[in-house]
Amino acid sequence: RRKPSWQCCALGRNEISTVTNPQSTAPARLKRILPGLLISLAALVVLFSVIDPQQTLNAFWQADGSTLALGMLVAILWLVIRGRVWQTLLQGKAAYRDVFLTLNEGYLLNNLLPFRLGEVGRAYLLGRKAKLDFWQVLPSVVLERMFDLVIAAGLLISTLPFVAGVSWAGQAAAVTGGLVCLGLLVVYLLARNQARMTAWLEHLGARWPGVQKLVGSRLAAFFAGLQVLTDPRLFLRALGWILFNWSISLLLYFVFLRAFFPHSPLLWAVFVLGAGSFGVAAPSSPGAVGVFEAALVGALAVFKVDPSPATAFAITLHLSNYINTGLIGGYALMRENETLASLYSRLGRLKEEK
Repeated sequence: RRKPSWQCCALGRNEISTVTNPQSTAPARLKRILPGLLISLAALVVLFSVIDPQQTLNAFWQADGSTLALGMLVAILWLVIRGRVWQTLLQGKAAYRDVFLTLNEGYLLNNLLPFRLGEVGRAYLLGRKAKLDFWQVLPSVVLERMFDLVIAAGLLISTLPFVAGVSWAGQAAAVTGGLVCLGLLVVYLLARNQARMTAWLEHLGARWPGVQKLVGSRLAAFFAGLQVLTDPRLFLRALGWILFNWSISLLLYFVFLRAFFPHSPLLWAVFVLGAGSFGVAAPSSPGAVGVFEAALVGALAVFKVDPSPATAFAITLHLSNYINTGLIGGYALMRENETLASLYSRLGRLKEEK
């Protein structure tokens, strides 16, 4: 079984050698992509089976333009704050400009490439710009996603007392949130006891050469990236930025909802944000096409909202992400003379350089 690319490479200040894996044929890659494509296709089929296309088009035309413009500005603000979140998780080891541009590059890659390669891609791209080891940058991306899941679970659970008939969502959120918190605890313990962990792995490495490869610069760099968890002041600062970023997310959803549903309450935005965050975590096509829309329309259906204008809302919100990250991320890639084809090749076929 082929290992994921992030397990097969030691990236950092060294150049990356790309090799063509003879086992990575087009049919093999299609087989890996197919489940996500099928899930997205199924979501789109369900979505189009419950909407009236004409009503959806009418909802687009009737949406308040000034509110949508405000929503686009809030979306940009979200990206600006998100850059500060990532920079803090990186312990300030990269310039904000590099962090912000790379963040948008990663989101653009996620929107266009399979397997969420944007997460690996932004770790690689920022490591190259900031002269950081890939394994030092990757933990910040992992921590960011773990915090996101915990907060999304909290939002979903907090709204359930006000939403009827979705107790299953609360159970799912509680289980997910609990597992992620457990994961954070494990990561924290690893960061606090890195000397013991390294010694234990060195002991195992004496028996199994495969384990030995994990000990050294990669493991040291990975632990260095987790130090934000062991520094109380830095941790609280990162947590503060993350909570602020999520408050901007809530504002973003609320503004876009108001453009289509002028009298929508804040409760809708909170519930849809929490449900949508879990929805996009499912396997899907690049950019979560169909899955994102279905998650938001399904969440609004709980409040008896017509799926046709709800679909218009979801598509518009999704497009705002494509537009902003496409413009900013595309500019950053052009500035660095990068192409999607070359990045996909490097991120999908990386091998440790000897």
